[in-house]
Amino acid sequence: MNRETAEPVVETMPGPKANRRSSFHREHAATTTYVYDFVWDVTEPAIGPFCTDVDGNVLLDFTSHVGAAPLGYNNPTLLDRMSEFDLVDPLKIAGQDFYTAAGDPDDVEFPGPAELMERIVDVSPDGMDTVFLSNSGAEAVENAIKLCYDDTRGQYGFTFRGAFHGRTLGALSLNRSKSVQRRDFPEVAGIHDVPFCTDRGCDAASCSCGFFTDTSSQLREMLHPKRGSVDADEVAYLIIEPIQGEGGYRFPSEAFTGEVADVCAEYGIHLVADEIQSGLGRTGSFWATDDSPLDPDVITAAKGLRVGATVANEDVFPDERGRLSSTWGAGDLIATLQGTLTVDTILDEGLMANARTRGEQALTALHEQSLPGVTDIRGRGLMLAIEFDDPSRRDAVVERAMQQGLLTLGCGHKSLRLLPPLDVREREIRMGCEMLSSAVRHVANRT
Repeated sequence: MNRETAEPVVETMPGPKANRRSSFHREHAATTTYVYDFVWDVTEPAIGPFCTDVDGNVLLDFTSHVGAAPLGYNNPTLLDRMSEFDLVDPLKIAGQDFYTAAGDPDDVEFPGPAELMERIVDVSPDGMDTVFLSNSGAEAVENAIKLCYDDTRGQYGFTFRGAFHGRTLGALSLNRSKSVQRRDFPEVAGIHDVPFCTDRGCDAASCSCGFFTDTSSQLREMLHPKRGSVDADEVAYLIIEPIQGEGGYRFPSEAFTGEVADVCAEYGIHLVADEIQSGLGRTGSFWATDDSPLDPDVITAAKGLRVGATVANEDVFPDERGRLSSTWGAGDLIATLQGTLTVDTILDEGLMANARTRGEQALTALHEQSLPGVTDIRGRGLMLAIEFDDPSRRDAVVERAMQQGLLTLGCGHKSLRLLPPLDVREREIRMGCEMLSSAVRHVANRT
């Protein structure tokens, strides 16, 4: 497949082979959230945002596997680097009990957990010098709140309406996105929530989400030493997505994030930034908080990092051995190799600058279309969203775009999200925006 000339080509989507494969997969798989019956054929050509499904359809994938494949398919830099290594077995080790090495740290042959942690520290805010690796984003969040509970001995936590932080029980307790995620499951006690900003241009006076009050903010009022309902000294953490993902790609205003940062600083509350979807260059900066008043004490990362990571200053982590541990923590050699090389590729190839440029291109192209039924177009870098007037219209557009060969994802109540690979090219953005615009108009003409 030649990336310079590749184009989506779809006969039937999903085709007969995809239907058979997805049916076979579901015979023994627990019911979960398969978005549609797209079946990537890993034996067929794929490059960048282009891939081939089992029926031979060529698709333009603007989901990057929900951000978990930030370099798209078969990135040549990543593949060339990985081909240099003679892989061994076991590739998954008990990484909290044993170390691995492949050469001197100054001239390593096979980057692994130690190198990945070094890279993460290098790109993290000053003072964040310690990392705990895990399998997933949910585990990264679990460990983040455990750090805060341990460090503060507090019993309360704050989250935001619309938040999504993972599927394990502790992370579920922080979710305020969809009721199906939490319903009837036991929860960690003492979790309070406040509104998340819905107007990226608001200030305290024009706020309509309810976060700001006439004289202050809900968060500040809840912690007020005389009028408040929560003792600030008992709060272990506040966790926030710098940009809400599952909740609808909501980009908060500087007034909102500034107030959150000020309250946390005033009361000495650990601020946890969940960067699992917004981090690793997705917004055009390595972390979304790099361009925000938010000053995190803990960062959680995963998805494009290929493993989970909880990052903070050493003082926040417990000193006691065994207080944090995991059999498979940091133990997947291939994943940590990929994570290290992914970070290197993002930095070495200027992909954050590309994310900013191509993101602006996409926003401009979509704004120029005057798309029927679209109420908002927003984004930062290559974290992009289109909001519709009705969830059924959004769902129909996602379906129509797929049938044309463009893969997108829904989020929130009625938004559609785009996550092109960080090395996406001008031609590919233009093509994707044209296909999406066509899908929107097709749905509008049909209704």
